[in-house]
Amino acid sequence: MSYKTSINTAKVFVVDDEPEITEIIETYLTEFGFQVQVENNSTDAVTRIRQYNPDIILLDIMMPGIDGYDICAQLKKDDLFSTIPIVFLTGKDRDDDMGRSFKSGADMFIKKPFSCERLLEIINIVLMSTGKSF
Repeated sequence: MSYKTSINTAKVFVVDDEPEITEIIETYLTEFGFQVQVENNSTDAVTRIRQYNPDIILLDIMMPGIDGYDICAQLKKDDLFSTIPIVFLTGKDRDDDMGRSFKSGADMFIKKPFSCERLLEIINIVLMSTGKSF
């Protein structure tokens, strides 16, 4: 299945404390036409997200400082950002973490390690579900 469609012009914001992961995701998604911004410092993430105003956020859960749950909850409480879909990226056990992920406002959950192809598939599914046109 090809994902080279107009949806790939969407703005993606990636938050992960591991620069290797954000670099891989940024490189891969940029090749498909996405506009990508990354942040490796969870403390700066909310401010940068507000400035960038993305169409979708990829958010690691376990980070030093502010964790992904808190970032997600902050954004979902803000009317301007409450409808932006958030996909959690995590190495935590799916069963232990899924409930808390959705309670904090996440729209989807993907366990690390994941393939870039699977991530692209999930991003496109989530973006299509928003009903926005890109």
